Amino acid sequence: MTWQTLFVYALVLIAVGLFFQGRMRLDMTAAMVIVALAVSGVLTPAEAVSGFGNPLVMLIAGLFVVSEGLSRTGVASWVGRRILAVGGSAETRLILLLMPVIAVMSGIMSSTGVVALFVPVVLTLAREGGLDPTRLLMPLAVAALIGGMLTLIGTPPNLVVNRTLVDAQLGGFEFFDFTLIGGIILVAATLYM
Repeated sequence: MTWQTLFVYALVLIAVGLFFQGRMRLDMTAAMVIVALAVSGVLTPAEAVSGFGNPLVMLIAGLFVVSEGLSRTGVASWVGRRILAVGGSAETRLILLLMPVIAVMSGIMSSTGVVALFVPVVLTLAREGGLDPTRLLMPLAVAALIGGMLTLIGTPPNLVVNRTLVDAQLGGFEFFDFTLIGGIILVAATLYM
């Protein structure tokens, strides 16, 4: 085993320890790993930052910007108020309204971001409707995951596979190529919930 391999293993362990410790921001820890790899000579400086020039990385970063914009503008809370106004305190109606809305939003932005946006909304819906929050949180999680199956940008793995196909000159996916299958799965999951 070379010193570079041992160095990378040690660096991964240190990074994981810092992630678990939570004292340092995650982005700072990740940046320090990149710098350590470049300074140690394991990677050249160009190799260390080459990922930032990848269009896929920029697209995923852009999705996080869209997610934050929807959060800060109050779109999520407005949607939650509309769902409560229409669904009232009926659990079945709330689930039937909540799941498609969350899945569609998850289809155009990060599913993690959608869940983070809607957890407070769902807790409010449950409290105001006198419902057990767990009865709405599980459909929230399922709908957010299924939302990734609705569009090309719904989840990063879709983008990675698309980029691999394009790089191999095999053509790529269209934006809505996943929608039919994802829609069928969404309907089935909504009915199940």
